[in-house]
Amino acid sequence: MIEFSLWDILRNLLLATRWTLVLSVIAILGGGLIGFVLLILRLLQIKPLCVLISLYVELFQGTPLLMQLFLFYFGLALFGIDTSVWISASAALILYAAAYLTEIWSGCIRAVPKGQSLAAKSLGLDFIQELKYIIFPQAYKLSIAPTVGFLVQLIKGTAITSVIGFVELTKSASMISNVTFKPFLVFSSVALIYFVICFPISWLATKIESKISLNTLAS
Repeated sequence: MIEFSLWDILRNLLLATRWTLVLSVIAILGGGLIGFVLLILRLLQIKPLCVLISLYVELFQGTPLLMQLFLFYFGLALFGIDTSVWISASAALILYAAAYLTEIWSGCIRAVPKGQSLAAKSLGLDFIQELKYIIFPQAYKLSIAPTVGFLVQLIKGTAITSVIGFVELTKSASMISNVTFKPFLVFSSVALIYFVICFPISWLATKIESKISLNTLAS
């Protein structure tokens, strides 16, 4: 029987962590880009577009991420589309993130008093200028906390991709636990790694919020 040292366990977990980080970055960047585009389209207030975007948001918010992963990985094969674990996991997380970020950012924009928009129009600002100079700066301050909160959940949510065979941190931990017979040590290490990843993000968001609040008070 092969003995695994603590370093062997940590080394393999850290190697798997890189794939968790890569998948998280793909989901955040892809979801953020699509979410921002959908937000702008929604702000144009073209009724058919708004209806389609709302249906998209409701679909991805109203169904489990696990089911979405299964549909991308197994469902597309029914139509003759060959998808890899990487493509399925990335696509599912990107579309999932985009739906939530669209709704979060839309809510932050709705929270900006309507008088601000009326004031912008009275100054002769066009749609782009209104968003750039009036709406977005105020919505940005409101969006930091919910956006970061969701992104932290998204990073932890990458663990669910293990059900379709994506070897990220959690899947690797399960495999290592089965070999070493040390589940407490392995999964305690996994919890610590997730904490090390997520805590600095939350801490940085808190610092940014505090800095913005101080600047607002100073002005």
